[in-house]
Amino acid sequence: MAHLFADVSAHGFGHLAQAAPVLNRLAELLPGLRLTLRSGLPGEKLRQRIRAPFAHIAAASDFGYLMLDALRIDLAATADAYRAAHADFAARVATDAALLSELRADAVFSDVSYLPLAGAARAGIPAAALCSLNWADLFAHYFGDEAWATPIHAEMLAAYRSAIFLRTTPGMPMPLLDRQIVIGPIASRGQERRAELRAKLGAGEAAPNSRIVLVALGGIPTRLPVEDWPVLPGIRWLVPAAWNIQRYDMHAFEPLGWEFADLLRSIDAVVTKPGYGTFAEAVCNGAAVIYQRRDDWPEQDCLIDWLRSHGRCAEISAADLAAGNFGATLESCLSAAASPAPSFDGAETAARRVAALLR
Repeated sequence: MAHLFADVSAHGFGHLAQAAPVLNRLAELLPGLRLTLRSGLPGEKLRQRIRAPFAHIAAASDFGYLMLDALRIDLAATADAYRAAHADFAARVATDAALLSELRADAVFSDVSYLPLAGAARAGIPAAALCSLNWADLFAHYFGDEAWATPIHAEMLAAYRSAIFLRTTPGMPMPLLDRQIVIGPIASRGQERRAELRAKLGAGEAAPNSRIVLVALGGIPTRLPVEDWPVLPGIRWLVPAAWNIQRYDMHAFEPLGWEFADLLRSIDAVVTKPGYGTFAEAVCNGAAVIYQRRDDWPEQDCLIDWLRSHGRCAEISAADLAAGNFGATLESCLSAAASPAPSFDGAETAARRVAALLR
């Protein structure tokens, strides 16, 4: 029985949105696949997306960037965290190599921590990374001019270069990764449950022309003052339960217990930040996208360009998002003609590449 060790970053939910369809398809290609999954994401969240049985190691091998909120990076804290993580990087690599050997992993799959890739290389185990970004390029973007950053970047880059890198579409250019393989978009297609959702929100026969808009900024806690947003006739909002909003037109979405792709398939639009998972799944499931740019996030330009080519979307400012001042933009976006969706074949390609490593 083949044994795959998978590592999924807990830096938001986008990495899981990319990795889960690949792991699900891989389990179909290789019946009986043994899967060990390391991630700092909650087990419940992982099992919402990953259908294949897996053993969960509840730990995070990367942190990506320490965030002030979903849109802003804490650069000082991130710099300190990278210096600490690489103070004795060789020892961390040796520990991961020992773990992989102890587990008798046949291959390693990462989205997109570089530590297990370095551990796999040391243990002589084939490995593949998958993502629209890599932490080495982002590290160079933010810290490349710092003298202390040079040896850290070299260790990160060497780890990524030790594995094949399945770069999703859309994705950042990665000219320094010579084992890069560009693959198609990855997204989960949801089940259309619009009538059921409208009934739950009181947006059924009494309001046949109402719209349902989801507010979802990813897996990094961020609070918007939505209770102060103007009431927009015909709009029902789905917002995070943690915000504890008490308005007749706003409802928490987590109590529904629905998969995120089902939500996107059943709503009209999503208000979000640039992120691979939400952008790709919105296009795949036909939801319009209202987004605010992130502060100096180098991945976002390729995501936005792709979204503009394949989906209905509009950009709003931070001030308009905070004030809820985008009703006209929302209506214009919803009335726009939808573009033909691309072929979401990235998961199939990636699964077959990883299957080849296991065989």
